Amino acid sequence: MATKFAIVTGASSGIGLELAKLAAQDGYDLLLAADTPFTEQVPGAETLQVDLSTFEGVEQLLEKAGGRQIDLLCANAGHGLGRAFLDQAPDDWRHVVDTNVTGTTYLLQKVLGPMVARNEGKVLVTGSIAGYIPGAFQAVYNGTKAFVDSFVAAIQNEIKDADGVTLTNLMPGPVETEFFKRGDMMDTEVGTNPKKSDPADVAKDGYDAVMAGHKHIVSGWKNKIQSTLANVTPNEVLAEQHRGMAQPGTAKN
Repeated sequence: MATKFAIVTGASSGIGLELAKLAAQDGYDLLLAADTPFTEQVPGAETLQVDLSTFEGVEQLLEKAGGRQIDLLCANAGHGLGRAFLDQAPDDWRHVVDTNVTGTTYLLQKVLGPMVARNEGKVLVTGSIAGYIPGAFQAVYNGTKAFVDSFVAAIQNEIKDADGVTLTNLMPGPVETEFFKRGDMMDTEVGTNPKKSDPADVAKDGYDAVMAGHKHIVSGWKNKIQSTLANVTPNEVLAEQHRGMAQPGTAKN
């Protein structure tokens, strides 16, 4: 039997790197993609440094796959961006939108089509509980995750007759990764909070969920409570709470 093949995006560090390690342990051949250099290697994995915010970058990734059947896709690539929306450079917030929304959507369309046609395959998408919360001082990022969370749920319904295909949404809260440094949020409470989730734990939750065929998983019991409360809390209250975490200068240390 041919070895199964997996692609993991956003795999140079954090959740993506941990997902890659789990897939490697399961015997998958791996192609890992990221837009930053790979500082840690997963044994036996191919790597590709590529910008997945563009159609061209997604096509480059699929070309690197060489026509192999993709049995597992972990669509984890994403960018954050802190500070007030009116102070953000348009090129910066557009790259967040293009990576989190445009690139992710295009990659899912390209990979899910063949999976549904053969009625077999697994896709794990990294959404976020941020999609439930109006993200003051992180407005564009939270907006993109609201899209991802809603989009995945809609596509799950559209492909429900392809019962051999699993599409799972992984929804973590704040995770101890390079996300906050890259998003210029190291002077915020959320960026410096030492109690963020371990990326290995989040990856394990997501990997177990997609392997079990679950539609979604909120990683961490505190995040489960927060996502539940977000459904019944007024947006004004949620935005003010988020402001207290994400506004520049709120760091406690």
